[in-house]
Amino acid sequence: MKRLVFAASILALGLAASGAARADYAVVMFKKDGYCRVWKDSAAAPAQPGWKYHWVGLKSWEFAMSKKRYAMRRHWCRDFH
Repeated sequence: MKRLVFAASILALGLAASGAARADYAVVMFKKDGYCRVWKDSAAAPAQPGWKYHWVGLKSWEFAMSKKRYAMRRHWCRDFH
């Protein structure tokens, strides 16, 4: 019985850990200097204050980069170089 409980608890921990991972991207603008960056995990906000999201929940790096370039063409933000 102890083995069954142990196996069930290991399975529950494994499922909980795998469900929390996110693989989405966001385009973030830092308001102080107007720079835009692609942020790898939209749940993890930037550490410094004064930023906002342009887009959240983008599914690939390439799509997020295209959204960043779109924002730069519209002069909503600048590149981080």
